[in-house]
Amino acid sequence: MGVGLMGINVQALDSIHGRSVAGMRVGLEVRDQSWSIVAKAKTDRRGSVREWDAHRLPRGLYRVVFDSDHYFAGLGLTAAYPEINVLFRICDEGDSYRIHVLISPYSYSIFCGSQD
Repeated sequence: MGVGLMGINVQALDSIHGRSVAGMRVGLEVRDQSWSIVAKAKTDRRGSVREWDAHRLPRGLYRVVFDSDHYFAGLGLTAAYPEINVLFRICDEGDSYRIHVLISPYSYSIFCGSQD
C-alpha cells in the first residue's frame, strides 16, 4: 500500500448558537484489524482542524471522532450523542476530503465530500 499526499479538511459548527465549535476534541482513526489512532487535535476558533490539511495517509477505512459530549458539557448541556463518528474510505491517495458536522445536543448532520 503506497502513501500519497492527501488532505482532510475537518470543521464543526454549532447549530444552537450559530457559530463555529472552538476547542472540540477530534480524533482521526484508521481501521486495520481494529481502530488505531492516527492523530488527535482540537478545533481552532473557526471550528477547523488545520493540521490535517496535508496529512499523508494510505488508502483505507478511516473515521473522524468528534467529542460532542465534552463540548456540550462545557456549555452546561447534555448531549444525546456523546461522540459523532464519521466513517469514510480513502480510495485515491491523491484526493482531498472535507468532513463537516453541524451539531446540537440532540441532533447532528454530516457532510463528507471531495475538495475538488
